[in-house]
Amino acid sequence: MTDLAPTPGQTIGPFFHHALPYDHDRELVPPCRADAVRLHGYVYDGAGSGIPDALLEIRHADPTGTVPTVEGSLRRQGGAFTGWGRSTTDRTGHYWFSTLEPGPTRDGGVACFAVTVFARGLLNRLFTRAYVPSDEAALAADPLLAGLPADERARLVAVREPDGGLRFDIHLQGERETVFLSFPRHRDRP
Repeated sequence: MTDLAPTPGQTIGPFFHHALPYDHDRELVPPCRADAVRLHGYVYDGAGSGIPDALLEIRHADPTGTVPTVEGSLRRQGGAFTGWGRSTTDRTGHYWFSTLEPGPTRDGGVACFAVTVFARGLLNRLFTRAYVPSDEAALAADPLLAGLPADERARLVAVREPDGGLRFDIHLQGERETVFLSFPRHRDRP
């Protein structure tokens, strides 16, 4: 048997706006729902310009901390909450989701959104987390956040806005680069 060498992932190029989005993809729950929260922000390149053709996916627990296992993410209206959504960026690099605020998945934990970023020029998708702002002691005790310097830790915590929404900006490079995660299956890929 021959060992296969890892190869780069498929870059999505500027064409994905025509193939991957679907109706209500960013609406995990309807925006008018009483308990809906808006998660939004911008995806920036190394020069600080918004990336007009990025794609983000999120996955997260429901407000009780339970990770949904229901199917049907591609059919939103009238379906059960799946905890998964997809949003493209607009010409300024802005993305948004209408969803539920997640709860912690374990006692003493903090809630977060798992975020995946796709963009032209990336050989593989990038993984990060957007933590829901909570008390500083709980955030400092999170295993991932506890291992980061304070400035990097702050870049992974969303900002609560006056209307209750959450803003989470992603910087692909530069001084404010978002902390990205590496998973074993993806570590050895170019």
